[in-house]
Amino acid sequence: NISIRSGGNTNLTFAAFQQYEIPAPAGGADVEGNNNLVLKFEDEEDAITYAEQLKNLSNQLNNKDTPQYQAINDIIMSIRNDEFVQSYSR
Repeated sequence: NISIRSGGNTNLTFAAFQQYEIPAPAGGADVEGNNNLVLKFEDEEDAITYAEQLKNLSNQLNNKDTPQYQAINDIIMSIRNDEFVQSYSR
């Protein structure tokens, strides 16, 4: 699991994740205390694949100033900064 704090750059919450219609990873997405978003992955490779899918989605968005675009990039950065994903990528 990778938690996205609702106090991040975009204040991304589970509710906003749903509102922006960001696709969930294959393992799903859930909410934990303080409306934090939790993304569920089978393993680190699954998380990396999901981040790449989101990168492709963000590249398709015409307006790069939208909260949706910023939220997607927050998720990508949270995945890339996860200590387990970083260890796996080395």
